[in-house]
Amino acid sequence: MKQLLGKWFDWLASVGTLPSDTEDERLSKSILTFAATLIVVLSFFWVTVYAILGFWLSAAIPLAYQIVSVASLIWFFKTKKYQGFRFGQLAMMSLLPFLLQWSLGGFVVSSGVMLWAITAPLGAVLFQGPRHSVPWFISYLLLTAVSAAADGYLSRNAVPMPPALIIIFFAMNIAGVSVTVYLLTQYFARRREEALTALQAEQARSERLLLNVLPAPIAQRLKRNPGVIADAFDDVSILFADIVSFTTLSERVSPEEMVPWLNEVFSDFDRLARRFGLEKIRTIGDNYMAVAGVPLPHPDHAGAVAEMALNMLDAASKRIAPSGDPLRIRIGLNTGRAVGAVVGLDKFIYDVYGDAVNTASRMESHGLPGHIQVTEVTYRRLRDRYLFEERHSMQVKGKGEMTVYLLVGRKDAQPATLSGAQVDTLEGAAPETSALSS
Repeated sequence: MKQLLGKWFDWLASVGTLPSDTEDERLSKSILTFAATLIVVLSFFWVTVYAILGFWLSAAIPLAYQIVSVASLIWFFKTKKYQGFRFGQLAMMSLLPFLLQWSLGGFVVSSGVMLWAITAPLGAVLFQGPRHSVPWFISYLLLTAVSAAADGYLSRNAVPMPPALIIIFFAMNIAGVSVTVYLLTQYFARRREEALTALQAEQARSERLLLNVLPAPIAQRLKRNPGVIADAFDDVSILFADIVSFTTLSERVSPEEMVPWLNEVFSDFDRLARRFGLEKIRTIGDNYMAVAGVPLPHPDHAGAVAEMALNMLDAASKRIAPSGDPLRIRIGLNTGRAVGAVVGLDKFIYDVYGDAVNTASRMESHGLPGHIQVTEVTYRRLRDRYLFEERHSMQVKGKGEMTVYLLVGRKDAQPATLSGAQVDTLEGAAPETSALSS
């Protein structure tokens, strides 16, 4: 029985809605449909009672409401014309209880049946909103004043009714109005709660998507102030990695095999970035870029990129390409100044720019398969803790002659991973930016 009622309520709530309706519109339509149906059902009692007592005119008024209301519900379900249906229902809720009171002979004899008219302004708050409910409340007060002014005349011409019956009707009218208002409010609160839960779930999904596009601190700043974000960082370390012979590999392997495999490789790299406190900036094809010290300071950004690079080589050595060949990557590292900024209006990204970034990219593209090539700046930061081989001086595009080194291992066998406290400190820290910050 409970499931049957639940299905009926769900049908009643949705039968007058359109696919283009917002959640608020769906909620308003479902509440009004529920209210109209509820009052139609309750009206059966008053039609029966007044007919038994011989008050045929008084019985005809709720009967007329039932007939007109059912007809308007059918019309609404077929046409979906909500505004006309809403006005008609509110008008009947507002006027018919007063007509019923006047037909019975005033406030006392009718047992205050005009109280049912309060459902019109209260319903308007739910169906239309607080501002649009004001005219309905004013009309309720005016009709009450008219009833008070005419009560002496109406009561003199009223059909006598036993005092005990009047008291019973008073109790029933008060209880009926209270139940109706309570059920409408309860229904509204439940639907609103469901809509709020759905909205919160959607916001959580949107938040996850946003954090997959932007670093968390940048996302928070954009939500507070959707202006230009451009921060200068005086000391950061940049990592570029590239899969060797990826173009040839992609020509030999179908996209259905290549894409899942590439996703697994980059997912390994993402986990390493989180482990060592780097911010993944982007992937372009088979190229992977991450930075330590952007957008939040890192206590050991050079050591972090070194650890990530060594672990990336280790992770790559354990994977086989779909073609059956071993996975080989080139990695380039550099340390220096950079600018972090949100770029674009549509499908915007957070990117990092500057000479240090370009140089890190050159270290990767001029590097050797299966090796980590670093600049002299990064070498000087790390030489006390890591093992290097001086490669030789090479001509680097846009930089001229440069001395470069290959990072080959650690002097200390224990990797310098970040502790949980250090990660918490990084996530809670505020970025130190220069005058470029806006």
